Amino acid sequence: MQLEASSRPIEQLDVHALAVSVFKDEKPDEGFLKQLDELSGGFVKSAIESEEFTGKEGETAYLHLLANKKLKAQRLLLVGVGENSEYQSAQVSQMAGTAVRYLRSKNAKSIALVPRAGVAPDLAATAALEGSFVALFDPEKYRTIEKEEKQIDRLIVVVEGGDGDSLKRAVERGRIIGESVNFTRDLANEPGAYMTPSNMAERAREIANEFGLSIDVLDEARMEQEGMGSLLSVSRGSDEPAKLIILKYVPANFDDETKDLLAFVGKGVTFDSGGISLKPGENMELMKYDMTGGATVMGAMRAIAQLKPPIPVLGVAPCTENLPSGKATKPGDVVRAMTGKTIEVINTDAEGRLILADAIAYAKKLGATKIIDLATLTGAVSIALGDVNAAVLGTDQKLIDEIIAAGREVGEKFWQLPLDKEYSKQIKSDIADIKNVGGRKAGTITAAAFLKEFADGVAWAHLDIAGTAWADEAKPYRAKGPTGIAVRTLLRIVDRASQSKDHKTKK
Repeated sequence: MQLEASSRPIEQLDVHALAVSVFKDEKPDEGFLKQLDELSGGFVKSAIESEEFTGKEGETAYLHLLANKKLKAQRLLLVGVGENSEYQSAQVSQMAGTAVRYLRSKNAKSIALVPRAGVAPDLAATAALEGSFVALFDPEKYRTIEKEEKQIDRLIVVVEGGDGDSLKRAVERGRIIGESVNFTRDLANEPGAYMTPSNMAERAREIANEFGLSIDVLDEARMEQEGMGSLLSVSRGSDEPAKLIILKYVPANFDDETKDLLAFVGKGVTFDSGGISLKPGENMELMKYDMTGGATVMGAMRAIAQLKPPIPVLGVAPCTENLPSGKATKPGDVVRAMTGKTIEVINTDAEGRLILADAIAYAKKLGATKIIDLATLTGAVSIALGDVNAAVLGTDQKLIDEIIAAGREVGEKFWQLPLDKEYSKQIKSDIADIKNVGGRKAGTITAAAFLKEFADGVAWAHLDIAGTAWADEAKPYRAKGPTGIAVRTLLRIVDRASQSKDHKTKK
């Protein structure tokens, strides 16, 4: 697909379709809309005054302009973006996604997106491209009939002002991020038979080789040497061997005396049956997505390698299946983590925290000073927050605040849950140091309290994305299925850390 940013007047754009953002209750006889109404032969005013279209978020109004001589575009799509006062990069991304999904269904091959004023040109161009790529992903990889085959060949983002070279970089950044979000979604969408721990490790090697990341993959023998009894206890029931994937990005000529190292650690359970504590059969097929945390880390590292920030970043993904067999860990077993801490396994379906415990400890061994882990960890988070917010908990309030702010900037919502010391009492074991579940109360919090036991000595935050990593329904700007939640937030965290480094360097 040909991508570009342009500042040309809309009447000069020779495209199949023109998509324009419209604010809620915006008047058609003022400013830009008045001009667009004149160019479209009165369509804008007619749509708004008839109350067919009000500019509410996600609303659309569509018209063919084949007899119109004032616009080169053959069709016009109005896209509602809600309140003008709330219009930020996230809304630009959703507007672009809504437009390209709608217009692709109409077989438009070339599209010009007009996100309009309110967002800086570079940010608007990046956000529009991100949203467009995210919108074009469909989870139909294995469909052979009635499959969407329509393609968009050319996509233009129309912005006012902005430097040409800067806009080119913004477009490229949007492409990289959008493709990396979709990379994560593609991994999460794969059936468990096609996305085993070994398959994940192979995909990690591919992106490392293509984009210049360093990679190490620990097999079970090396994990045994490291004392990772917690992680290995989960893989015991499966014929598929566990893998611990380590990806690292280091800037060229990097020399930082502070030795700060940001690490992302993501749960990679490629299929979760619950183990001996077997899940109910209904909807178990969705447990292929239980490796979304690891896939998110891989997607973020894929983008980081191309965006080349001035700080190093470490990505760690512990990958395993969780299956029942004669070899599987049983409820009541005691395992020893890499740190030496002993864990009574009460429920084998609380396996994500077991693999993350050793992965967090290993990230610390590799020098991580700031760790963000993310996982489809608990069903309880869906009860608490639904599919709107992901949960964030941790020991470093500054890091938590940064995650929430970064998420807000890219349109991903995180809500902080408490992590008071009293919750840790729920995971005290009678026969070991801790147990892997704390009862029915505060399940998301006690899972984080468990991870906290292994994150001492570093700034740490935990993201529970179980309720937001998979969408049961399609949105105007996104297909149903895997969402790619948190890839963009992690990249924004890296941006913020990079800006902080640049500020310190200049001082």
